[in-house]
Amino acid sequence: MIEQDNLLHLQNGSDVRGIALSGVKGEEVNLTPDIARRIAASFGEYIAKKYKKPLDELRIGVGHDSRLSAEDLKNGVISGLLSLGCKVYDCGLSSTPSMFMGIVLEETHFDGSIMITASHLPFNRNGLKFFDRDGGLNSKDIKDILSFASKLPSDEGKIERLQGSADRIDLINYYSEFLVDKIREGVKSQDYDRPLKGLKIVVDAGNGSGGFFVDKVLKPLGADTSGSQFLDPDGSFPNHIPNPENKEAMESISKATIDNNADLGIIFDTDVDRAAVVFASGEEVNRDRLIGLTAAIISKYHPNTTVVTDSVTSDHLTDFIENELSMKHHRFKRGYKNVINEAIKLNKEGNETHIAIETSGHCAFKENYFQDDGAYLVVKILIETAICRNQGKSIEALIKDLKEPKESKEYRLNITAEDFKAYGDNVLKSFEEFSSTQAGFYPVPNNFEGIRVSFHDPEVTGWLLLRMSLHDPIMPMNIESDTVGGVDIIIKRLLPFMEQQGQLDLSSLR
Repeated sequence: MIEQDNLLHLQNGSDVRGIALSGVKGEEVNLTPDIARRIAASFGEYIAKKYKKPLDELRIGVGHDSRLSAEDLKNGVISGLLSLGCKVYDCGLSSTPSMFMGIVLEETHFDGSIMITASHLPFNRNGLKFFDRDGGLNSKDIKDILSFASKLPSDEGKIERLQGSADRIDLINYYSEFLVDKIREGVKSQDYDRPLKGLKIVVDAGNGSGGFFVDKVLKPLGADTSGSQFLDPDGSFPNHIPNPENKEAMESISKATIDNNADLGIIFDTDVDRAAVVFASGEEVNRDRLIGLTAAIISKYHPNTTVVTDSVTSDHLTDFIENELSMKHHRFKRGYKNVINEAIKLNKEGNETHIAIETSGHCAFKENYFQDDGAYLVVKILIETAICRNQGKSIEALIKDLKEPKESKEYRLNITAEDFKAYGDNVLKSFEEFSSTQAGFYPVPNNFEGIRVSFHDPEVTGWLLLRMSLHDPIMPMNIESDTVGGVDIIIKRLLPFMEQQGQLDLSSLR
């Protein structure tokens, strides 16, 4: 039997992540079909207990992205659920958001669902995401599920289907129809069925599971999708990392947009819970620009609402949201579940909040169950693109007043201390004391993650954020400057403090 700690080590926040394929030196497989079976069985028990429903009455959906290990892990997951007597639905190639919608949609109405994915991580990785009627499970739920799974007997190498079988269901079709209806209702075009007719839109799915968006969403709405690329699922990811934050990936969709004279470019991550877009000019709209665009769209329907983001957003974005859009900007911690849960909390407290969005491209709307859904984010952008076109305007104009810093850089400082979390916490405490006593350092109040400091003097205008990584022995430090050479100036001011931190690797700063 595998030790409990080994299964708990598979926890990555609110997900399960592991190495599912051999072949990479120094990376031993720790997520096998048998482990997936035990985890899935534990999830089934969790759902039955939560909803006080007999196991043989549970309806559980299982889907996966394009990863090479998906089928083997799916066999394990389905075997674990069938061993409980659950009714299991094999959704095949799916997106993470569609697996939650399988719980919501009347055509499927699952009690829970499991998505086999590891987002944009390397080809040998894989993982599991879990959903119930309340949305994605939180980190405590995952810990409980892994703890229970650790107590189940191992049957390594002997996965087989038990009596009964999973029913095959094409969930992505139902989900696509939901997205198509949203666009038709949102645009309200004279040509109701084909509101995107006359628009050229290219999609880069990065060989993940997002290729469905072309044939099942855009084409039925009348869009010209010629020039779209990397739509076929291929878990070796031969063209680029399917990640809207990746420089090569964004350059790829930008080039495709320009080369094909497209009105809009769209890029998804592997499992379509994140996205970014490119304007006709080739301008990349991700990170702060994507947040600004999304806020501008929502402000038309929900003025004065709050926008919740992660901690690394810029001062210019705050200025745009609060002064140009007359909305409120609430910075919170990194981690898409942190941002989403904060938005839900604010609403419960009476603070109207309609968007929770990370610079990574995770975006959740109140109107869409606060589920982070890259395809739904793109749907909102497509609706606005079509409306602007019909009014003789351009969607680019929505963020024309969003200023950009002259310089922006992230440094990742490795911690060499064994207890890296305690060490990092001490560094942050010391940095807070240091920055509060230094001339030209202006600590930002009400900061929920790390220490944020502003600089505004004749030599430099900008800011920095020093924080702990969510899971790794790393202290990321983000610096932006409105002054050319300002990042180096800020680092020079920091070095007297940083050089006193003996177990922090400063090589990237020198």
